[in-house]
Amino acid sequence: MNVLFAEMVEKVRSKYPAIVFPEGEDERVLQAAYQLDKEKIIRPVLIGQEKELIKKWKDLFSSIPETVNVCDPQTCPKRNTYREAMYERRKSKMSKAEAGALIQEPNYFAMMLLERGEVNGFVGGARYATRDILRPAMQLIKTKPSVKRISSHFVMLKEKTVYFFADCAVNVSPESRELAEIANLTSCSAEMFNITPRVAFLSYSTKGSAQSEETAVVHEAVRLFKQNYPKRPVDGEIQFDAAIIPEINQKKSPRSPLQGNANVFIFPNLDAANIAYKITQRLGGFQALGPILQGLNKPVNDLSRGCSSTDIYYMALITGLQCIEQRQTAEPGKSVQ
Repeated sequence: MNVLFAEMVEKVRSKYPAIVFPEGEDERVLQAAYQLDKEKIIRPVLIGQEKELIKKWKDLFSSIPETVNVCDPQTCPKRNTYREAMYERRKSKMSKAEAGALIQEPNYFAMMLLERGEVNGFVGGARYATRDILRPAMQLIKTKPSVKRISSHFVMLKEKTVYFFADCAVNVSPESRELAEIANLTSCSAEMFNITPRVAFLSYSTKGSAQSEETAVVHEAVRLFKQNYPKRPVDGEIQFDAAIIPEINQKKSPRSPLQGNANVFIFPNLDAANIAYKITQRLGGFQALGPILQGLNKPVNDLSRGCSSTDIYYMALITGLQCIEQRQTAEPGKSVQ
């Protein structure tokens, strides 16, 4: 186990949070749930067709333990209660019939368990596309009052090295204010791991070495970030090599507070961020955990559809840590102006 997670296992285990998995019939989810339950770190709640799910569990392991809950949206005794609750929350947007149809979908059913406080966190996306996780999250969980937009980051791990990449999954072409908020939320996420964030706003330019509409957006994001979060070490716009290699930093940005030791990387758009994390993962040999969602009222996290059972295990652990934190990820009362 990576040292980053070894340090947090006991913290999560001490609270023993309940995490819901909407894709409970997926073998990777079952493998992760089995391990989490065996280690008594998290109480898994698995959503799916009850008979099929229990059969798969027995084929893989043995009788399903009492500490693992199975919920079938088609037969759950509370499904009408959940339908009514969803309708009340969304009646300006949907009919009762539409609410009844949606509550039978595992992603919406699981999200309602979270919304009603019957579980502490949500981990999905092994089969669902990101949009099918984000949509019910935005409709039912919603963003924190001080947050303008939901965003995401990846934790990139290799031995003792830990980086945070944002936004790799949600915002396609963020404006300057949005980039500044993404940077602050990702910094808060780094602090959740007891890592001091050193933020680099990435660009193909370093401190005006090139000028364009794109670099102007990043430059303004840095100004807003410094204005709103003056205590956080930050530099930008800055090229990746200058952000991460001290010798190059000295040449390109000698007054940088990062000194070539950035660990939070804010990419100018989704293209750059998504491509970068996958190159880092596949060619650099890093483990990529995410997309970890940030800015919601309760912990909801997405998975890559190419995830392994190990990825799901770690994502559940991260979600458990978020359950414990349950604090404003943005500085209290502050939003980017």
